[in-house]
Amino acid sequence: MSEDTPAVVETTSGKIEGIFRRGLYAFRGVPYAAPPVGRLRWLPPEPPEPWSEVRPALRLASIAPQNLMGLQLLESPVPEPQDEDCLYLNVWTPGLDDARRPVMVWIHGGGFTSGSGSSLAYNGRTLSTGGDTVIVTINYRLNVLGFLNLNEVTGGKIPATGNEGLLDQAFALEWVHDNITNFGGDPDNVTIFGESAGGFSVGSLLALPKARGLFHKAILQSGAAHSAYSNIDAARHVASTFLELLGISPNDSDGLRSLNVEHLLKGQRELAGKALDPESGLGGLTLRPVVDGKILPHLPIDAVTSGSADNIPIIVGTNLDEAKLFSAMNEAVSEMDESRLLSRYQQLITGEDVPGLIESYRKARQRRGMSTTPAEIFMALQTDKGFRIPAIRLAERHSRRSQPAYMYLFTWVSPMRDGILGACHALELGFVFGTRTEDFSGSGPEADALERNIQDAWLAFARTGDPSCDGLGKWPLYNERRETMLLGEECTVVAAPYDEERRAWEAIPDTVLGVL
Repeated sequence: MSEDTPAVVETTSGKIEGIFRRGLYAFRGVPYAAPPVGRLRWLPPEPPEPWSEVRPALRLASIAPQNLMGLQLLESPVPEPQDEDCLYLNVWTPGLDDARRPVMVWIHGGGFTSGSGSSLAYNGRTLSTGGDTVIVTINYRLNVLGFLNLNEVTGGKIPATGNEGLLDQAFALEWVHDNITNFGGDPDNVTIFGESAGGFSVGSLLALPKARGLFHKAILQSGAAHSAYSNIDAARHVASTFLELLGISPNDSDGLRSLNVEHLLKGQRELAGKALDPESGLGGLTLRPVVDGKILPHLPIDAVTSGSADNIPIIVGTNLDEAKLFSAMNEAVSEMDESRLLSRYQQLITGEDVPGLIESYRKARQRRGMSTTPAEIFMALQTDKGFRIPAIRLAERHSRRSQPAYMYLFTWVSPMRDGILGACHALELGFVFGTRTEDFSGSGPEADALERNIQDAWLAFARTGDPSCDGLGKWPLYNERRETMLLGEECTVVAAPYDEERRAWEAIPDTVLGVL
């Protein structure tokens, strides 16, 4: 077939036209649900209206309305158009045949408030061609349109559970199940993978009844199964605060529905600002999934412990210095002293032995010759509280049920700012998708080898459920030896890395983990 050749595929809603270019078919801006606008705002997704003519799928669609995060490393260089009409996905496939290739569905991160599946960082070309695999990236509703529980404060007049974004993800998986065969994919071999809030989403989907049976493997990058509100009162407090900031009465559901997106995003910015005040009671990751007893019946880690993810192999892992992306260049952190470290952590995990926790980290780091400044200890604690300990507990619980779990620790150091960011949050993304930037990700033979190893492992896992591959060798299952694949300048398996810090969290409950 010649280059830039149109390609038409039948879907359950009608025919779409993509393009064949440089050995790969691409379909962009494919609607998987009806626009969640008007009467559908804050309601579960519904099927799109069928169409009779061939619909173009040549351009990326609008992304979910959002405020920019201010982390330029994670944002597109050119702002993507935004619209409430955002429930679209993109497909890359090597062939429109009956080869029944493995399917990988990417769920983007962004703290449940930003990001998109159409970001240049998540281009599916490299993974699709390298692994003869169908790659799907999706958009879903974000922030107050996707993760705000309004049901409680409005007395059911607006029945939003705070899980509408998760329902969008599950609906996209239904679309994949119903349509991916026509794109050369296997609906019975679907791997979901995501990073940060995308990893938290994957962890929630492991517990979401509506997603059951729609995927068969899961990869959780810097995100696990601890990041939903376990207390409906906390979610109600967020919604009440948001309505107060808007100046809207909980009884005025019509007034709330009539607000334009710009007004809602302004309210979300004010909500995020208010959450910075420890006295607000809002805490970190203010907008996130909610254990509402129906859509999400249980805290995801509890559901996995009880078997909700049985028969689903998982890879779960974190980056060694996750929190440095958020804190390393923050003056309030860099100038932190011992008293501020103690008081800040006593606010974050009230009722626990914070002095003992800090001392455990100080001693462990001293033994390894690592920095023990208050700033470095704070960032290490935040990395483990938000990411590594939840990942370990997920692997533990899954493994105890004799289910396949594989653990990694990404240790590659960003060259940016002379290495101040370390192996920070989001650094692995360019290696996974082959979209590295030299200033943030690094370059050279070692970086190239790490990229090949990660991609080969992810693709092997999607194909077989085992990430072992030529470059990495045998990747053992996670069990009582806590064997973990280190992914960095050298890739090797070690038993129980940074175990002194892990043990320091053993008495601390799941409910305080998963948020910064």
